[in-house]
Amino acid sequence: MDTLQALIIAILQGATELFPVSSLGHAVVLPAVLRWGINQRSPEFLPFLVMLHLGTATALLAYFWRDWWALASGVLGLRDEHTVKEARRVFVLVVIATIPAVIVGFLLEKYVRNLFGSPIVAAAFLIVNGGLLLFGEWLRGRGQRALSALTPMDALLIGCWQCTALIPGISRSGATMVGGLLRGINHEAAAHFSFLIATPVILGATVLEVPNLLHANIAPGVLNLSILAAVVAGVVAFLSTAFLMRYFRQHDNMALNPFAYYCVLAGGLSLVALALL
Repeated sequence: MDTLQALIIAILQGATELFPVSSLGHAVVLPAVLRWGINQRSPEFLPFLVMLHLGTATALLAYFWRDWWALASGVLGLRDEHTVKEARRVFVLVVIATIPAVIVGFLLEKYVRNLFGSPIVAAAFLIVNGGLLLFGEWLRGRGQRALSALTPMDALLIGCWQCTALIPGISRSGATMVGGLLRGINHEAAAHFSFLIATPVILGATVLEVPNLLHANIAPGVLNLSILAAVVAGVVAFLSTAFLMRYFRQHDNMALNPFAYYCVLAGGLSLVALALL
């Protein structure tokens, strides 16, 4: 992987991690379609992707720093009684929503890892992701519940939806937003909670995979290139988050449909391109 290829993947990662179109699916499909000759089963490819996720997690922390500061200070009891109570409630919801992905990811890690190098699987599941987004909009709850109305059961079910994103091609943000919509919350609240619970999941994956990047038998310069790519991904992700929060705030009617159509089209064209290679 040369510098230009790494930066293109980083920009793609930053732009698609928060968009409900599966950044991982794009990172697996694009090099194969463009015939870059990248060995996606090599020891450094998955840790490289995780470094990109570290960049996007840092962007999420930066964008939602007020939320995390209020959450941390409230949990520690450093705020007024009402704020402390609400912060601890939200903290519990984030923990509950994170648990399913941690358990399923640990149990299925080896199986899922084998899917990372399959562009055909990722392209096919991009189409599935598009169908998932359309399904969520079609069956969404018609209520206008806000983030403050989420219950522990809501958080658990949204966390279960997040588990589907372990498959390349299925969007984590898209799956969790669909889970939120089906529980009757609006698009803005679903996106907000989705981005909040993304942070511990992404950071957890990074903690597990960065040692592989540091100790694997990889070519010189890969670590420096991965750090550069992570910074680029983080900057793009910050801008993407700002755009999406505004978009979902202004569009609460079939807001996921444009992303769904894109996924179906991108996945279908990718399958055709891969078949012709």
